[in-house]
Amino acid sequence: MPGQGDNVRFGLNKDLGFSEADRNENIRRIAEVARLFADASTVAISSFISPYVADRAAARALHDAASPPIPFVEVHIDVPLEVAEQRDPKGLYRKARQGVIKDFTGVSAPYEAPASPEIRIRTDQVGVEDAVKLIVDYLEAKGYVRLVPKA
Repeated sequence: MPGQGDNVRFGLNKDLGFSEADRNENIRRIAEVARLFADASTVAISSFISPYVADRAAARALHDAASPPIPFVEVHIDVPLEVAEQRDPKGLYRKARQGVIKDFTGVSAPYEAPASPEIRIRTDQVGVEDAVKLIVDYLEAKGYVRLVPKA
């Protein structure tokens, strides 16, 4: 089953590969789409591998430059590389280690971890439900969303 990143890569960004320049453009386009959603008063939650600090800073700046500024919340899904490799359902890490896939984040291409994301989630220590709760609780505490109690 394709993930959000796969769906964007098959459509909006089908002309992009995995070089550093293409990864930069991938994140730039995603940030633009998220801003369009935010301009329409829709909370956009995007889940993408964004390996470069500069790209994440540019995405934040795009939202900060809106009038009025649009909140940007960086969530770092932090997992040790060994755990990510164990969880790899597509065998991409194995292929990257064999040299079949070039420029693979964390193996043959860099990953620059965020220094101070608003939320950091260690998925080797927190399950999916608790991770979602951390994000929702943060958004609610900041006033970005308001949960309606179930009837």
